[in-house]
Order: sequence, then C-alpha cells, then structure tokens
Amino acid sequence: MAKIVVQTDHAPKSFAGYSQAVKAGGLVFVSGQGPFDATGALVGATIQEQTAQCFRNIEAILKAAGSSLEKAVSATFILGEESDFAGMNEEWNRWFKVDPPARQGAKLPIRPKGMKISIAVIAEA
Repeated sequence: MAKIVVQTDHAPKSFAGYSQAVKAGGLVFVSGQGPFDATGALVGATIQEQTAQCFRNIEAILKAAGSSLEKAVSATFILGEESDFAGMNEEWNRWFKVDPPARQGAKLPIRPKGMKISIAVIAEA
C-alpha cells in the first residue's frame, strides 16, 4: 500500500515539517489547518471567518488529493476558547449541510499568529 504526500499551492505550506495531507489505505489524512491563506497570512477576526478559512484550505487540499469535503468521514477541531464553540458550530453547519463527518474537539494549547481554530480531516480518497 503506497503512501502519497499531497501538496497544493492553494493552501498554506506547513510551518514545521509535516505534509499538508497524506493519502494511504484509501483515505486522505489532512493535517490540522489554521485560518491562514496560501501566503501564510491570518484570515478573519471572528471564529466564523477563521473556521471558513480552515475549510477553504481543507477543501483545496482534498481537491489536490482527488477527494472532497463530501467524502469526509472524521474531523477534529481545536479551539482557542470554549466560548467560540457556538460560532464555530454555526459555520461548520454551512459546510456540512447533510451527512456530516464524525468529529471531536479539544482546546488549542498554543495560538500562533492569533488563530482561534485548527481543523484536521480524514476523508475517503
């Protein structure tokens, strides 16, 4: 079973020596994506704006892998503040109107460049 590293210029490059995503075993494992554009600039001041940017990054990476958000089976979100949960969930529901993936959440231990959220996804290839 081959492991294929996925890379696109339509999402931020990794900050610390990890792949944007890896395809293996019929799945695509997307690394946690923060609310940064392809140049590394922070996008959005609100949790909704930042959540949307995370999903734009994930969507671009999944497309580069030959997949899509519709094929997402699991997601992990990490918030900086518990009080942002409702706003994150509001934006989440815009991206997953039907058949959302399983998910789990946690608290962000660090907050580089003012990010409020990070989201990782596993999708069918």
